[in-house]
Amino acid sequence: MTASQQTWLLFGGVFAMLTFASAVGWLLQLRSAGRGHPQHPGIANLNARIKAWWVIVGLIGVALLFGRGGVIVLFALVSFFALREFITLTPTRRGDHVALAVAFFLVLPEQYVLVAMDWYGMFSIFIPVYVFLLLPIIAALSADTTHFLERGAKIQWGLMICVYCISHVPALLMLDIPGYHGRNVLLICFLVLVVQMSDVLQYVWGKLLGRRRVAPELSPSKTVAGFVGGVLSASLLGAAMWWITPFTAWQAGAMALLIALMGFLGGLVMSAIKRDRGVKDWGAMIEGHGGMLDRLDSVCFAAPIFFHLTRYYFTA
Repeated sequence: MTASQQTWLLFGGVFAMLTFASAVGWLLQLRSAGRGHPQHPGIANLNARIKAWWVIVGLIGVALLFGRGGVIVLFALVSFFALREFITLTPTRRGDHVALAVAFFLVLPEQYVLVAMDWYGMFSIFIPVYVFLLLPIIAALSADTTHFLERGAKIQWGLMICVYCISHVPALLMLDIPGYHGRNVLLICFLVLVVQMSDVLQYVWGKLLGRRRVAPELSPSKTVAGFVGGVLSASLLGAAMWWITPFTAWQAGAMALLIALMGFLGGLVMSAIKRDRGVKDWGAMIEGHGGMLDRLDSVCFAAPIFFHLTRYYFTA
């Protein structure tokens, strides 16, 4: 099966799942209206999420039509909006304005240029080393020392999570995997599908069987049953999608297990940041989902691990 055929088959399956979900949401809405009841908030939220997923899948599909460049540009824009959400919820001072301008308009695009150039050596250290040292210097030159350490940490965290970590998704395109030439975009699909389906399945299992909460102070909706059921279900889903990867079935399942675990833990970390800031969502950019980071919190932590494991064990 060619790479193009695998991509079309994969998107056909996603389209079928979304169509089914849309039909279920529509029937639930009709059922509620037929009983003369106002639409249940849960049903309204479900339909909003389904509509948002249609848009998300559509954007990914359009990016794929433009090839490698389209995928890189898409995730560069995703990083921009995610970083904007992060900085918006972490107040800064006038002395940070130059450093923030450098972060948004020099560091962010340069990171994705390095991805486009396949320059792994610089891509992997540009933000963690050079930018890590540069931005505090720029901030210090403003001579504003009030909460200097806290302000610097906010900007560094924002860049690491929203730019460095997310850039590992399109960076999968730079990997040279024997016998897998021209198929790397399917690795992106594998990563995103496993992470997002893990989130969905954790929610479903939590609603069905969840009683005991994992970390009620961080995320009251996450339960032990949801965590176990969602992670195991996503691992089985990943194993079932081995045919779009360079992995065997058991390797794909193991990768999916690790992705799901990192996604769950990443979600807890990002929830801790939101609780610290006293907000429920990162924003309201995506109807039914909150902000960009509310959809990508799991991807942020899973993507670098998936990238480096694949590069270490499966590249030439």
